[in-house]
Amino acid sequence: MCVQTPSRIEPTPMPDAIPQPRWMPLCLRAAGLYNLAWGAWTVLFPKHFWSLVGMPAPEYLFLWQCIGMIVGVYGIGYWFAAGDVARHWPIVLVGFLGKIFGPIGFVQAHFVDGAVPLRFGWTLITNDLIWWLPFGAMLAFAYRTHERERSKRIERPNDAAPPLDAAMISDGPSRGISVAALSERRPVLLVFLRHLGCTFCREAAADLRDRRGTIEVPATIVVVTMCPPTEARAFLAGYGLGDLDVVSDPDRSLYRAMELRRGTPGQLFGPRVWLRGVVAGLFAGHLVGALRGDGLQMPGAFVISKGRVIAAFRHRDAADRPDYCAMVMP
Repeated sequence: MCVQTPSRIEPTPMPDAIPQPRWMPLCLRAAGLYNLAWGAWTVLFPKHFWSLVGMPAPEYLFLWQCIGMIVGVYGIGYWFAAGDVARHWPIVLVGFLGKIFGPIGFVQAHFVDGAVPLRFGWTLITNDLIWWLPFGAMLAFAYRTHERERSKRIERPNDAAPPLDAAMISDGPSRGISVAALSERRPVLLVFLRHLGCTFCREAAADLRDRRGTIEVPATIVVVTMCPPTEARAFLAGYGLGDLDVVSDPDRSLYRAMELRRGTPGQLFGPRVWLRGVVAGLFAGHLVGALRGDGLQMPGAFVISKGRVIAAFRHRDAADRPDYCAMVMP
């Protein structure tokens, strides 16, 4: 299979990013100063807190001081994250989770174990509860910003792509027809998946299922996998996509022709990939499965019309998430 790609791809100009509300850096810097102050108080005067709540200081007081140091380090992180909340959202997320798990631990310690008195919970108000709403709002802002950034990264090539005559549909209603021939009838959304056990591959299949009605108004969906057609069909059928056209590319020649390379360690296992993997896997239910295909291969998506690439999305990392509807819209 020999398919060439455009020699030059230029992104379509898009509007500026969503401006960061002024209250967000102020809030994060306030949280940073609070954490630094609380941490210093705990480290320098470790017995003071326990006298305030009327409890004996713990035997290993240095452990309490270590907690103070950890809280102080969080303060430094908040201060630097204030400059760009959307970019440094993992710091905000880790802090937000800590502010949720702290009260949960108190409920366990007081109501279940009876290990701490109720007055111990007063510290949760300033340490945790008052930050829930602003931290949650900052995470929502970061999510909206990154969703907007996804659409900005859709490339609109200016140069014609040579015909995709060698890329044949392996299974589906258009079996035996080339992608180029299929694109003569109407635009084709050509979606390249990672290995079928990948959390983000499963998320992509769910996205296609949920947005299929919108995508198929202007375009035909064709899925490219590294697996045999029967295996790809079984996987897609689990998402209600068993009737889609499939291209089987076990030697990854079509992936390479479309400049979809193997990922670097950062693209495959970086912090953002792990965090998005937790969200997609545990919270959205796209749990990882058995490795089926090249685990290092990066995915991508293209819109083909009359044998030409008119839109392209090449993932920056494995966790990137294309906006398929935006891609097929003129």
